[in-house]
Amino acid sequence: MCGIVGIVGQGPVNQEIYDSLLLLQHRGQDSTGIATSEPNGVFHLVKAKGQVAQAFRTRDMRSLLGNVGLGHVRYATKGTASSEEEAQPFYVNAPYGIVLVHNGNLTNTRELTEELFRTDRRHLNTSSDTELLVNVLANELQAVISGLELDPAQIFEAVARVHRRVEGSYAAIALIAGYGLLAFRDPFGIRPLILGTRRAENQGPGAEGAPRYEWTVASESLVLENGGFEVVRDVEPGEAVFIDNEGRLHTRQCAESPQLAPCAFEYVYLARPDSIMNGISVYEARLRMGERLADTIAKYTPPGTIDVVMPIPDSARPAAMQVARRLGIEYREGFYKNRYVGRTFIMPGQAVRKKSVRQKLNAMSSEFKGKNVLLIDDSIVRGTTSKEIIQMARDAGASSVTFASAAPPVRFPHVYGINMPSRHELVAHGRTIPEIAAELGADYLVYQEVADLKAAILDGTPDVDDLDLSCFDGRYITGTVSDEYLGWVEETQSS
Repeated sequence: MCGIVGIVGQGPVNQEIYDSLLLLQHRGQDSTGIATSEPNGVFHLVKAKGQVAQAFRTRDMRSLLGNVGLGHVRYATKGTASSEEEAQPFYVNAPYGIVLVHNGNLTNTRELTEELFRTDRRHLNTSSDTELLVNVLANELQAVISGLELDPAQIFEAVARVHRRVEGSYAAIALIAGYGLLAFRDPFGIRPLILGTRRAENQGPGAEGAPRYEWTVASESLVLENGGFEVVRDVEPGEAVFIDNEGRLHTRQCAESPQLAPCAFEYVYLARPDSIMNGISVYEARLRMGERLADTIAKYTPPGTIDVVMPIPDSARPAAMQVARRLGIEYREGFYKNRYVGRTFIMPGQAVRKKSVRQKLNAMSSEFKGKNVLLIDDSIVRGTTSKEIIQMARDAGASSVTFASAAPPVRFPHVYGINMPSRHELVAHGRTIPEIAAELGADYLVYQEVADLKAAILDGTPDVDDLDLSCFDGRYITGTVSDEYLGWVEETQSS
């Protein structure tokens, strides 16, 4: 999971990219980077470890010249989280010069690494699959160039060749020196990418009377809305979008059999609730999750065992509100959140997550003492956070703790851009729900049903073909993930 943004403007774009990355900070806190391009094709690039507000200094921003640029916030799912060399963007100098950012995970990295070395004669300096992707794109672009000038048809043919070689999930944005900005999405649309436009400020009609426009592509719609861009549409699965340096938009479907099957975890946890992706409001999807979860809670918990409903802030709040409303039980806020601590799910290592929970949340005894509480969380992955929260509720005086997850049990690794590489670190793997409840210390434990989660997300969205629910049901949407691959991931990667 990462956050990406690209802008083609009529003036400097460095500040807007910075502002956009602040809005996407929830998608990654390990490192960040910005690259810009001047009309003559000169790139400027700054990247560093840490969060956006701390990573870029005034001198960095002044060096980012140009009216075209892109940015990235990283949550490490491949490579090393602490390595600045693996921070994005990545750059290759031929052909023309390409800078690229990527959100997702490639699942045929072993084969691609071998091909790039043996056949394409390209050197890789890190274990990042983004470096793989930019080199594959560069190689395919080199292969289709037929003259001195590069045209959109050649760019789209190169992306089509990338689709034929690369497996997994990828929403990518690239700058091609001297030509413009390219954005493309994998044939299943697993990771989000949204296109927006606005009329350039202080720009009258051009020489031919046509207004001049600026463009952006970003992981979430809130970035577009905050920047004053009108949402045009989602980039389609398999589609490539190229915006040249003159601000002209070119698009083409580059995949042979595209199918829209976005990652369900975007709607459960990853995305901000004020975003709309693939035509689905994240906030409304979470409300529907709460409605369906309430029915399951009523089915599996004895009457009279719940006095109050409380959310684990923040992403579980919409679901918790709907659970309380539907069950007719009082809704209360029992945890105060320290907003200066990052999201525990995306912190590296169990020890760091465990320590972070009590730094991030404080239980208010007045809301817990003597009460039978129902705690609602968006999901339970490793169980570290949930176990700590349940104990905090007990320490604050709760008589009993029922814990409910707005998502089903996470029983399988997630290989498309979320750092869940091993089945053995998932608390639900190999355990029954009563066994999980005992492990977490809950009196009762309720999970969302898989069918209910799918229905909650897809309600009223006929344009979405399917969902990737692989971490819940073990069905990997690309059809290319084998047991051998999962075993290799578990042996070679850690969360």
